[in-house]
Amino acid sequence: MKVDTRPLQGNIGKLYAFSALKMTLFPMAIITLFWKDQIGLSLTEILVLQAIFSVACLVMEYPSGYLSDRIGYRSALILASVLAIAGWSLYAIAGSFAGVLLAEIVLGASWAFISGSDAALLFETLQARGREENYARFDGRMNGAGQTGEAAGALFAGAMYAYWPLLPFILQIVIWTICLMLCISMVEPPQEGERTIHSHLADALGTFRYALLDSRHIRATILFSTLLGLASFYTVWLIQPYMQQTGVPLAWFGPVWAGANLTVALFSLISHRLHFEIGHSRMAALFIILIVAAYAGLGLTAATGSFLFYYLLTAMRGLQGPIMRSHLQQAGRRSNRASILSLHSLCFRALFVATGPLVGMAADHLDLRPTFVLLAVAFTVLLLPASRLFLRTVPAKSDGATGESL
Repeated sequence: MKVDTRPLQGNIGKLYAFSALKMTLFPMAIITLFWKDQIGLSLTEILVLQAIFSVACLVMEYPSGYLSDRIGYRSALILASVLAIAGWSLYAIAGSFAGVLLAEIVLGASWAFISGSDAALLFETLQARGREENYARFDGRMNGAGQTGEAAGALFAGAMYAYWPLLPFILQIVIWTICLMLCISMVEPPQEGERTIHSHLADALGTFRYALLDSRHIRATILFSTLLGLASFYTVWLIQPYMQQTGVPLAWFGPVWAGANLTVALFSLISHRLHFEIGHSRMAALFIILIVAAYAGLGLTAATGSFLFYYLLTAMRGLQGPIMRSHLQQAGRRSNRASILSLHSLCFRALFVATGPLVGMAADHLDLRPTFVLLAVAFTVLLLPASRLFLRTVPAKSDGATGESL
């Protein structure tokens, strides 16, 4: 019996809207300044705070992904929206490290439930409609919508912060209330059949073992993608003080942040097309070149416009996201799709927890420019073998240069 997929048609547009809204993070363009000037945190404390945020995400990451596979991706997104409303409400009344920490933990739980659920809902919606081979294209559009939303939120962040430091946080509560209503209106794709699960713990551990031990391709994809993600993540927290040091006016901070996110959006949209033209090997090489050039440029120059090297990292972020997620989606199935994506996020968070505070201490004690030079060297050493391992495991039919879908 053929399943009627017409009720699912609205999911894609709603997922685009949800992605744009969830990334309309008004505080992000000024968050480091807020922590430093309003709360009084050092750069080391800021990176420690983000490490703790990552711990909260890490603790919830895989359980939330597994739970999403069991209760449904729509329900997971509804729960994430409720937690986000609570987290930003806590931020609005925070006045100390402890208050910010509590808000970050709740927001960490929210992001853990989002992680994998929105992408899995997109894939399942496309699969139900017989269009899963186009996932990378739709993922790029969804990611582009998210980065466009973040850019829009950043445009006036500096002005809002100057008017009232809490205004960006108040607006986040409004945004997530809209997200909640949007998620409630989504439709869960039908499942082809229920599996008998005798032990949820054993089932969860089975997926963990399959992704990180049994499947060479998933393991290599997670490793390479995690390193690429870290390369673009450290600078999220360090680029604002770097801009302060190089004399960038405060009024520029919002537009600069908006430009960074529009760069991610643009390169997300062209990612699948570029991959089709040049294939995996050249894409992997391009990722590494962009990362090393960005960190070297930030570390070896100190002009007002030196922040533009950061845009090389945001371009890389936009290019790699749809491609790497598509590999993980294609390697999974309905019973473990969100779980595998959550394992990827878990690995990213765990590595950031281990390294983020060290990068923060280096920035405090060595200054930012020498730290960026060290990161350029470190990523060169790490990414070259990781990319070779990834490329050796890529199925022949998934190479973009062949013209076949990922």
